[in-house]
Amino acid sequence: MAGSTTRRTFLIAGGIAAGAGAAGVLWVRAGNDGAVLTVDAALEKIHALARRTVVSTGKWNPYQVFTHCAQSIEYSMTGYPAPKSKLFQDTAGAAAFALFSAKGKMQHGLAEQIDGAPDLEARAETREALARLRLAFENFRQFNGTLAPHFAYGPLDKQQYEQAHVMHFYNHLDEIKA
Repeated sequence: MAGSTTRRTFLIAGGIAAGAGAAGVLWVRAGNDGAVLTVDAALEKIHALARRTVVSTGKWNPYQVFTHCAQSIEYSMTGYPAPKSKLFQDTAGAAAFALFSAKGKMQHGLAEQIDGAPDLEARAETREALARLRLAFENFRQFNGTLAPHFAYGPLDKQQYEQAHVMHFYNHLDEIKA
């Protein structure tokens, strides 16, 4: 029984990865939006946001959005609280990151907390959350230790993580107006 469950899980994950790959070929051909995917570029955006009044058009308020982005960066250095299975990371997760990386843009559920992370408080201190996000990016830039596997994408090197963190932040900016 366990063997058939394992086989079924493998086939489902493999099917997801194959389907994502086939669909991704067309999606990638849509082209890169030209965004600069560096910590420096993200820090410039954070600096600009800190000088403005920002509002969210999504489910989360700005404090929650920026805290969530900071958590993701922090967890890349300390370890994610509830990673997905190795099988998921090696198949669907790796395929998703490959597509996002090729496109230069991420698209994901913008009100999905990181598995196992503390609930995001609905506070109003946007500048406090932006300061935490800025510090997380700066700490990441200076980090020389071993990076934890991403909870969904699995092992990433520092350059891949930089790209992932910046794409993640930029994706959340889709619901931020300043």
